[in-house]
Amino acid sequence: MSHVELNHDEQPIRLFKSNFMEFFTHISPIAILVIWIPILAVCFWLGSLHPKSNWTITLVGFLIGLFIWTFSEYILHRYLFHFKPHNDWQERVAFLFHGVHHAQPKVKTRLVMPPAVSIPLAALFYGIFYIVFEMILSAGHWMYPAFTGFLTGYLIYDLIHYATHHFPMRKGIWKQLKRLHMQHHYKYPDQLFGVSSPVWDYVFSTLPREK
Repeated sequence: MSHVELNHDEQPIRLFKSNFMEFFTHISPIAILVIWIPILAVCFWLGSLHPKSNWTITLVGFLIGLFIWTFSEYILHRYLFHFKPHNDWQERVAFLFHGVHHAQPKVKTRLVMPPAVSIPLAALFYGIFYIVFEMILSAGHWMYPAFTGFLTGYLIYDLIHYATHHFPMRKGIWKQLKRLHMQHHYKYPDQLFGVSSPVWDYVFSTLPREK
C-alpha cells in the first residue's frame, strides 16, 4: 500500500456508480455490534448444547479461538489486505478491498469491516473450524467455544481499529496500539500488521527497526 496517495478529505471516495453497491461500502461500529453480538450469543448457546460441554471446555476453547484470531488477523492483513497487484484489475480489487482505507484513513464509515466482506469470511472460517474440530480432531465439543472466541477476537479487532483512528488512546497498551497502527498508515505501510496485538509482528519480524 506504499503507493496509495493519501487523501485527508473526510468526504468518502465514491467506489461504485450504483447507490446500492456504494451503500454496502459504509458501516458504523454500532452496526457491527448489532450484527455480531447476536451471532456470538447463538454460537455460545450452540456450544452449550453439546453433551460433552462444560465450563472448562467453554473457557479454554474460547481462549484458543481468541489466540487463533490474533494469528488470522495478522495473516489476513499482511497477505490478503496488502496483496501485491500485478495488473490493473488486481490494482482495482486491492484498492476496493483495503487501499481505499489507506488512501482515506480518517473516513469513519470505512474503518470497520463491512458485512459484505466479514460475513463471507466468517462463513469460510466456520467451515475451516468444522473441518478441523469435527472431522479431523473428532472434537466437536470444542468447535463452538473456539469459534465464539475467534469471532469475539474479530469484533475486538474491528473496535480497536476504529478507536485507533478516532479516539485519543493516550495511556498504557491503548497508546501503544494507536502509535503502532498510525505508524503502519503514515510511515511503515508494509510493516506493523497487527492491530489488536503486536505479538505476530515480533514473531515474524515485521516491526520497523526504528523505534
